[in-house]
Amino acid sequence: MTLFSAAAVGILATLALVMVRAVAGPTVFDRILAVNAAGTLTVGLIAVYGFLDGRPDFLDIALLYALINFIGTIAVTKYVKFRDLGHPARSPQAEEGDV
Repeated sequence: MTLFSAAAVGILATLALVMVRAVAGPTVFDRILAVNAAGTLTVGLIAVYGFLDGRPDFLDIALLYALINFIGTIAVTKYVKFRDLGHPARSPQAEEGDV
């Protein structure tokens, strides 16, 4: 077993623990953080697999997945906090004439 195979097994074990946290998290923010950590671990797993298979182009796929993971986490967090993705919530101090 090479060092990278051991790293892949370690990442899979950590991914299983993170999924337990995603299911059992007491708050929605714990679940969002767990899913974000799972996405980050998946990026590492894609990179390690690409190295083990001898395909360096998997690093490009891993970087793209990391970007999608980041943007998705920001979008879900904004939706949970404001219940809207497109427009900011109106403050109670806003007057009727303000748009």
